[in-house]
Amino acid sequence: MAALFLWIPLLVALRVRLGSTEAQQTTLYPLVGRIFVHTLDHATFFHPPEDTATLPSASITYHARLQGHPDLPRWLRYTQRSPSQPGFLYGTATPGDRGRQIIEVTAYNRDTFDTTQQTLVLLIQDPEGSRLPYQAEFLVRSHDVEEVLPSTPTSRFLMALGGLWEPGELQVLNITSALDCGGRVPLPIEGRKEGVYIKVGSASPFSTCLKMVASPDSQARCAQGQSPLLSCYDTLAPHFRIDWCNVSLVDKSVPAPEDEVSTLGDGILEYDPFFCPPTEATARDFLTDALVTLLVPLLVALLLTLILAYVMCCRREGRLKRDLATSDIQMVHHSTIHGNTEELRQMADTREVPRPLSTLPMFNVRTGERLPPRVDSAQVPLILDQH
Repeated sequence: MAALFLWIPLLVALRVRLGSTEAQQTTLYPLVGRIFVHTLDHATFFHPPEDTATLPSASITYHARLQGHPDLPRWLRYTQRSPSQPGFLYGTATPGDRGRQIIEVTAYNRDTFDTTQQTLVLLIQDPEGSRLPYQAEFLVRSHDVEEVLPSTPTSRFLMALGGLWEPGELQVLNITSALDCGGRVPLPIEGRKEGVYIKVGSASPFSTCLKMVASPDSQARCAQGQSPLLSCYDTLAPHFRIDWCNVSLVDKSVPAPEDEVSTLGDGILEYDPFFCPPTEATARDFLTDALVTLLVPLLVALLLTLILAYVMCCRREGRLKRDLATSDIQMVHHSTIHGNTEELRQMADTREVPRPLSTLPMFNVRTGERLPPRVDSAQVPLILDQH
């Protein structure tokens, strides 16, 4: 009870602190089929003057979810490299996501334990202007997903890609981390990046250079570990290191053939004169089958057990029977060998040749007295040197 009374003032203070912060509301307008990026900046959530000085070094994390749900919608992702860096909400809405969605973002200050909330109202609409039927996806090995989400790197990428494409407006359709597409986490070595897939669309057709990169000849060279064919100058290098073996081109200007739509029937098969189903099933007794299935294996196992027991127990030959069946000459020969062996062992025990040093104990176990090493006569030379 005492611990409960100690927690009550802390809970009341925390409730007053949270209640004093009003939830901010921001309206955003994502477009279907276009990349949507929203930056979760520290200054947007903790804007009072007393917190402004500590914002650059503050450790703030975010938790975003769809209102009324524990997680984000399937088209929206959240990423943040470290608590000292801003977070990002990004993704590409599909036609089924049109309408109004409310995202609740909660920010936690790990230094001051402050908590604030912001509400994002997403009004997802269809894009205006011409369609973008020509779409290309590039794997950028030299960047992480957080490095290309801001507008400046994205604009630089589109500007550099314009030198490889036909003249026309280029727009980013989607940005996906290579880890979300099955890529491996890089080693913790400086300069190693996770990689990011950038999907770009345009109303202008693909250039000859891009078509040559995605040609079967280039794919065959990539399968052999060689670089693909590139007939133009790589305007993306050195700022963006592109994996040209992972470039995919999609042309949606040519409509795909529509599959035949199958119509649902009433579920009743058509009349077939050759199919005559039985009217009723005859009664059948399965007792005999069950007995045969169970008793036959048991009887066979019992018979094998009896045979094995008879062979092991009733067919044993004793020592007396073996001795009687053996000839006398063989028995005398065996006894002679046995007697000679015993005599040699007795002679070996009584001989004066000392035992090897490796077999002698170092000391007496009971008394603890050390035994001096005995001189092995086998090691004494037979002929001494005479001077």
